[in-house]
Amino acid sequence: MNGTSANPLPLPADRDDPAAPAILLINLDAVRENYLKLASLAPGSECAAVVKADGYGTGAVKVASTLAQAGCRTFFVATLEEARELRAAGREEVIYVLDGLFPRTSPLFAEAQARPVLGSLEEIREWAEFCRKTGNRLPAALHVDTGMNRLGLRENDLETLAQAGGMLEAFQPSLIISHLACADEPEDPMNRQQKEAFDRLRAKLPPIPAGLANSGGVFLGSDFHYDMVRPGIALYGARAVNDRPNPMLPVVSLYGRIAQVRIAERGESVGYGAARRLSARTRIATVMTGYADGIFRRLSAPDGEEGLVVYLGDKLAPVLGRISMDSMMIDVTGFDDDAAARGGLVEIIGPHVSVDEIAERAGTIGYEVLTSLGRRYQRIYLDAKAGAG
Repeated sequence: MNGTSANPLPLPADRDDPAAPAILLINLDAVRENYLKLASLAPGSECAAVVKADGYGTGAVKVASTLAQAGCRTFFVATLEEARELRAAGREEVIYVLDGLFPRTSPLFAEAQARPVLGSLEEIREWAEFCRKTGNRLPAALHVDTGMNRLGLRENDLETLAQAGGMLEAFQPSLIISHLACADEPEDPMNRQQKEAFDRLRAKLPPIPAGLANSGGVFLGSDFHYDMVRPGIALYGARAVNDRPNPMLPVVSLYGRIAQVRIAERGESVGYGAARRLSARTRIATVMTGYADGIFRRLSAPDGEEGLVVYLGDKLAPVLGRISMDSMMIDVTGFDDDAAARGGLVEIIGPHVSVDEIAERAGTIGYEVLTSLGRRYQRIYLDAKAGAG
């Protein structure tokens, strides 16, 4: 039997909003420590931070504030709107927008004091023309494609750029970047091939500060660091390199609330589609967290399959049947009444189940787990410098 308390939060009980169906703890102290660790691995380079997708689901504004206090002076986001959100929150650091320059958006970038990452001749022409018309040599990054075939200038584009003349003089090229496709696999020859391509393409441009390393690239060594590294996923505690111990501190913990506990008899079904038939008398707890909250439906456990497991104290409880939009059922047979009780909390992500373990069970990656975190959680930020907020 398990006599663990129904409140597993590392917080005073009065911080738990009893109306919240789930609680997401975001440890800003861990974000800070992860940033400092990554920066220490590239001591000769500026350590920027990627805070796109709302800081990988953790809250870009809060995370950016923490990172700025730790010394970060450059942020990368995906969209112009994400840059605007940081500016509206008072962030004054350099912000690069990885999506590039959509048509007719140059004035919006200038207004937001955001730097587009230019990955095509069309984007460069439009930014250069805007700078000429306004009389301002505004900064922007150049993105070269070293093998991903996603975004970026190809070698023939750089030759065209050199022949055209004048376009780069119209604005301030402040950074040249590319993106590693296989940095999570350190032995993959693609890493070295992309570095060689990056060096070859850089040589066709004027001297510009350079950045190639994402989170995995930071761990590839100083050859990949250049003037700037830009970690993302590692800041948030998820694994950046496959098949190696993860040295980063976990940032996210997720707890779901039990709405009801019941007994179901052998032969009865659980959940949609009657996908799970019980082989024995079972005590079932319904937890009010589902796929609308980022708990993927493919973590369901129909007959003959294993799905998500959650924890009550140190004891695991497997999911039964299909995960619903707002809820999931778990097997709490053998738990004490006070350990599995109405209003109690179960650990979905935390000390016993990491983001990466959830990802493996779902057949995906930690990035998707974090960026799918729902909006219905009570979010509690842990920050020793500011107090929990």
